[in-house]
Amino acid sequence: MPSKHLPVLLKETIEGLNLGPKAVVVDCTFGGGGHSMEICKRFPNTKIIALDQDKSVFEKAQSKFKDLNCNITFVNANFRDLNKVVKDEVNAIIFDLGLSSDQLENSERGFSFIRREPLLMTMKENPSPEDLTAYDVVNTWEEKSLADIIYGYGEEKLSRKIAKAIVEAREKADIKTTFDLVAIIEGAVGRAYKKQKLHCATRTFQALRIAVNDELGALKAGLWAGFEKLKPGGRMAVISFHSLEDRIVKNFYKEKKAEGGAVLINKKPITPGEAEIKENPRSRSAKLRILEKQQKQ
Repeated sequence: MPSKHLPVLLKETIEGLNLGPKAVVVDCTFGGGGHSMEICKRFPNTKIIALDQDKSVFEKAQSKFKDLNCNITFVNANFRDLNKVVKDEVNAIIFDLGLSSDQLENSERGFSFIRREPLLMTMKENPSPEDLTAYDVVNTWEEKSLADIIYGYGEEKLSRKIAKAIVEAREKADIKTTFDLVAIIEGAVGRAYKKQKLHCATRTFQALRIAVNDELGALKAGLWAGFEKLKPGGRMAVISFHSLEDRIVKNFYKEKKAEGGAVLINKKPITPGEAEIKENPRSRSAKLRILEKQQKQ
């Protein structure tokens, strides 16, 4: 059963986009469709171009839009290719960089370490044999490369221990499932580390997912492509969930401001309030930054 997806910082994002009548909006990370639905409800006659590289999310969401007065087009694509699939300039762009609850809980692709699933971690619904998976990474990458991505993408201080344990384990048998990997991580980090509030596998799973999907490279390409497609006066809203993403967004915004091509709508990131965190604990690390494109003088 699909889980209920709660879009993060929904009110702040929609209001921050400053949409007008008949706006054209690109939802770069459609996911559960929460932001697009709210735009349709608040701004009838809006045109939405919804992107997601997971085709299954569109099939699950189509019925939600049947009775809403908006023109929505679904495009099965990674937002790094935004400038190829969006032909004309638009009024607003949204990037919600978190996984949807449905992807975490029902994709059966290994995003969550609390379920026994195959180690895929790819955003694609049906990956081809040529597509990189988490299984490929943990079973074939050299120990140093594993340690580097676990530290660099997961900010995991025990990355070397975990990488060493992965290599030792795979010499005995392939690491096939999420539970196989969790058991290896738990054995590597020690009893005290396992008692911390954050699950000891969280950072390693994040690192593998980022590596498999080239998430940081895609974000850099998507921000650039999105900014190029924005009309002067148009706004870009990005919701990030960890420091690596937020740093990329912050630096990109600063660069555009320094070039004289943009203004920052919020100088500091907008974060969820206590009520939202209580309702949706997954929102606790979210940061929203909004940029408005300016006509260069």
